[in-house]
Amino acid sequence: MTLTSPLTLPPLSLAARRTRVLGVVRRDFAALRRSPVRMFEILFWPTVELVLWGFMTVFLQAQRVPFAVSFLLGAVLLWQVLQKASNEISIAFLEDIWSRNLLNVQVSPLSSAEYLAGLVLFSLGKVVVALAVMAALALGLYGFGVTSMGPGLVPFMAVLLVLGWSLGLVGIAAVLRFGENAQVIAWSLVFMVQPLAGIFYPVAVLPAPLRAVSWFLPASHVFEGMRAVMNGGAVPWDRLAWAAGLDVLYLAATLGLFAWALTHARRRGKLSRFGE
Repeated sequence: MTLTSPLTLPPLSLAARRTRVLGVVRRDFAALRRSPVRMFEILFWPTVELVLWGFMTVFLQAQRVPFAVSFLLGAVLLWQVLQKASNEISIAFLEDIWSRNLLNVQVSPLSSAEYLAGLVLFSLGKVVVALAVMAALALGLYGFGVTSMGPGLVPFMAVLLVLGWSLGLVGIAAVLRFGENAQVIAWSLVFMVQPLAGIFYPVAVLPAPLRAVSWFLPASHVFEGMRAVMNGGAVPWDRLAWAAGLDVLYLAATLGLFAWALTHARRRGKLSRFGE
């Protein structure tokens, strides 16, 4: 009987690619498992934000503001999907820089696409864990069930995940192009989207020029759709289709930007200087 080892697989076979992608996931999971601080951080900030907005919604509800609990808690949960999707992929990349491991990754058999796929899978796992804990807390503390968003919940989250990964890729590309001083872009880019996306208020309250910009953000359609569903309306599939189209466009553009920035860093010999 002949046993197939990962080392004997054809390098371009699907099995070999899957092994390398899962290798990135296992590596990051091993680092996470040995770091209580990192595990604590996954849940700490989402929990703080949920409790903070939860008390705010309780206050608004006491003031007889209708739908305050469902609107705000639903917005907090979906906002965490976008924020963590963006930040987690950026952090996973930056950890390779901080540990001076980026050059090792680049000279390994791992392709850039497989490396990114591994980062995306690992970030997805962390988002799922954080969201599960937040959903349980929202139900236990405030009686808010995430399933009240109806059948639109899954596409809502999918659109936000892809947008978050696209924003994370922009941050990574900025670090590759401009160096470690551009780390602030990786951290803060998602917060530049927040005021325009109508997360905690309708897009209609924005000034007309900003409102026009807002409709080019997939997140705006998600949060408007969420409010429509919680207000008793149907899932706005037309908005979701538009948001998904924008997601595909932005993801393709950011992958191109990442490839360009990586090529630039390789040509200038920057990869070996990261983390110095």
